[in-house]
Amino acid sequence: MSAGIALLAVAASLPPICADRPAKATGTCTVPAGRLQVEAGVADWSLTRIQKTRTELITLGSTVVKLGLSNHSDLQVGFTPYTKLKLSVAASRTRASGFGDLTVRYKHRLTTGDTGTQVGVIPFLKLPTAARAIGNGKLEGGVSVPVSIPASRTLSVTFGPEVDVLADADGHGRHFAVVNLVNVAGPLAPRLTLAGELWTNVNLDPSGTMKQASVDAALAYAVSDSVQTDTGANIGLTRDTPDVELYGGLSLRF
Repeated sequence: MSAGIALLAVAASLPPICADRPAKATGTCTVPAGRLQVEAGVADWSLTRIQKTRTELITLGSTVVKLGLSNHSDLQVGFTPYTKLKLSVAASRTRASGFGDLTVRYKHRLTTGDTGTQVGVIPFLKLPTAARAIGNGKLEGGVSVPVSIPASRTLSVTFGPEVDVLADADGHGRHFAVVNLVNVAGPLAPRLTLAGELWTNVNLDPSGTMKQASVDAALAYAVSDSVQTDTGANIGLTRDTPDVELYGGLSLRF
């Protein structure tokens, strides 16, 4: 068999691309062994208004690069090359921009097979590479345990419990945050998938507990088995959650 035919045979045996974007849910699927996958947010915009404070955040090119280590695990490196923050408090205006934090994740699928309930585990670390006034300059991390359950022949339900270890707001000590979500996804048309989810985050900072929640919707279109485009919107349900977030992106597997 020639090298070209062998490569075509391998490509044909690969499943369609499975990306963690769009929406906040993380899938249990991993990148095939030896393959590289890039999941990039072309642009993301969010707006938060709390009394006289208005915060606008724009990110460009937020990217996760994944390398398949085995049929059940991959290594992921995430970064944001450009973040712009606009903060308005009464008549005061503050602006900051620059590189974001770096995140390293390891995803391992604990279950086998292609049907039925699937469970994964994802430990991660956030490295403080962000520009001043964008990041907090602290090493943080956590672990998430995505669980995917088939609800019918076409619908899937994903749960995303997560525990984070975060730096205190005053810079002294650490505290926990507890994240969870429920995501329901299914096809609208061939290659077009709609997802809806409810997301919550309870940050137990000693200075005061912050509760966030949002209702999210996203669309993903499979251009081919190795290319996916997406767009989505998140609507905040609590005072501490961004009022609205809009985004679009692209995922490629090589």
